[in-house]
Amino acid sequence: MYKFMIGMIGAGTLVVGAWLILTKTRITHQEKMKQLIAYDYAHRGLHDLSMGVPENSMAAFARAVQHGYGIELDVHLTRDGRLAVIHDATLNRVCGVNGVVEKLTFRELQQYELCGTTEKIPELKQVLDLVAGAVPLIIEIKPEHENEGVLCERISEVLEHYTGKFCLESFDPRVLFWFRRHRPDWLRGQLTEYFARHGNKTIHPAADFVLHHVMFNLFTRPDFLAYNTKDRRCLTLRMCRKLFHAAEADWTIRDREQFDLVKADGAMTIFENFLP
Repeated sequence: MYKFMIGMIGAGTLVVGAWLILTKTRITHQEKMKQLIAYDYAHRGLHDLSMGVPENSMAAFARAVQHGYGIELDVHLTRDGRLAVIHDATLNRVCGVNGVVEKLTFRELQQYELCGTTEKIPELKQVLDLVAGAVPLIIEIKPEHENEGVLCERISEVLEHYTGKFCLESFDPRVLFWFRRHRPDWLRGQLTEYFARHGNKTIHPAADFVLHHVMFNLFTRPDFLAYNTKDRRCLTLRMCRKLFHAAEADWTIRDREQFDLVKADGAMTIFENFLP
């Protein structure tokens, strides 16, 4: 029995040690992260369709700046290598037409209007010119069809001379790894959730486990972890905050009660459908 107990303790120590190595976040940029945590972030801009302001539109971004909120936005690569600010990989939901963003040029995208308004899909450079450093940005990078290398390179070129505060995030660890190698001083965050629990029926259980427990941190060393707010009690997130003082971002907060809980816990808030 004694040998068995010693063996179990040894095995447990190895598991915990491996877990810590795999999930460790970067600890050298915490002061820079504090500057971003001071803001609340309007999810896809401060949109309100009842006011004719659709998500990820120039009107939504201008409204966020006017209210002093940080901005979370999404970026896809177009067929001609430009950076379209749109959440979905297709146009069906926001434009009401069939079409894949990555298969269209930016000029072709300008044929369509957002959510029945006169607003068009913006380009990242347009958003940067509008915001001009007035509020910080959380830029979600959304690769499709193995285009993460080109997408990251284009974003890097566009952001190179931007003087405002920003951070980058993605569900895809390859994106974070690219920026760790090529833009190590830029703040980066790993987006994640319990994918199967939230409707992803195709993800393999092992992949779901590895991704929602951020086990690619060994290679990507993110500055913050961005969790679905419904999953913010995840053991790995709590451990990373406690041991590594990792910054936390929570999405998407849709009511005052949840907002207050996240805010009191010192996490970045990404909200929509109400004004904090």
